[in-house]
Amino acid sequence: MIVPFDTLPNDARIWIYPAHRSFSEAEQAEVQDALTQFLSQWTAHSQDLEAGFELRYNRFIVIGVNQYSAQASGCSIDSSVRVIREIEVKLNINLLDSGKVAYLEGDNVRVAFLPEIKNHVVEGSLKSNSRMFNPSVNKIADLKDNWLIEADRSWLKKYFAN
Repeated sequence: MIVPFDTLPNDARIWIYPAHRSFSEAEQAEVQDALTQFLSQWTAHSQDLEAGFELRYNRFIVIGVNQYSAQASGCSIDSSVRVIREIEVKLNINLLDSGKVAYLEGDNVRVAFLPEIKNHVVEGSLKSNSRMFNPSVNKIADLKDNWLIEADRSWLKKYFAN
């Protein structure tokens, strides 16, 4: 059962899928349609999951589930990943590769794949005080409070001189 994302409780479980590039307007509509269709019938062990989604910064798909109503199981999570993979293939966009770091440069989201991180630091676009998107958040409360953190408060701190 799909619900507005902002009605999910703070301890709702979330999954964040960062795209390596921004979505076009047409792609946003396709993502919204695919997720609306999927989440409206998403179940775990024959129980409806109370779930919602958001597109943030025109680049991140955030899916949330209210675990009080029914908990997402391994099979139900796998089915959500299949939908994300279908979106990825249809739009020729990288969503599932965990080997990328997203950060803000001014108001713009930049993405560095792991082998490129040092280059972003050297060129000065990724600084110790750059706000990066923390991939370890898994609850809505963390999305609100700990999703954007300074790079030197993350595993990226090894790239900056003390």
